[in-house]
Amino acid sequence: MFVLVKMKDTVRIPPNLFHLDTMDAIRESLNKKFANKVVYKVGLCIALWDVEKIEESFIFPGDGATHTIVHFRYVVFRPFVDEILIGRIKSCSKDGVHVTMGFFDDITIPSDSLQHPSKFNEQEQLWEWEYEVSEQEGVHLPMEINGDIRFRVVDEMFVDTTPSSPEETNPMPPPSTSSGVPAVHITDQGAKKSPYSLTGSISEMGLGMLAWWN
Repeated sequence: MFVLVKMKDTVRIPPNLFHLDTMDAIRESLNKKFANKVVYKVGLCIALWDVEKIEESFIFPGDGATHTIVHFRYVVFRPFVDEILIGRIKSCSKDGVHVTMGFFDDITIPSDSLQHPSKFNEQEQLWEWEYEVSEQEGVHLPMEINGDIRFRVVDEMFVDTTPSSPEETNPMPPPSTSSGVPAVHITDQGAKKSPYSLTGSISEMGLGMLAWWN
């Protein structure tokens, strides 16, 4: 669910932070820039893990700040496909079930990936698993809001939400170094269009509401 990602960025430290230790100023700048942001094709950044290397600092004409290339590792939320996660149901619609991890909300379980057969209760606005106990008897197991749910990750999607001019119909991929370390290409999780989303499934035994299997 969480991975350590090696990254590289040019950190700008303004004069008002010169009183801080250099490492403390770098950590503060990196967390301010990346925490709770999505790096394209990398994942949702959570927190700085460590700084591996600090290169020389430069001061450019007309700018009193220092500019330093920093190599660091960041804790990133990016589950792998087929990983089993436990989240909480945020809402339901005819399209499916919307799940939150508490710090990440863009998880959808489509209606065709629910336990079969499932039915959407229009009055309660909830999905229900019509579980057959026997040929003559069945029970309706609801997927209640705020209930804990176990699901499998089946797909992920990244969307480039960086601003572009009307002429740019095909956004360019993010820059990277020769070593494959991702460079800066971040988007705010609060953007109108989700830059990173997951698709889940509960269409197998053992998955679904935790209360079903206790």
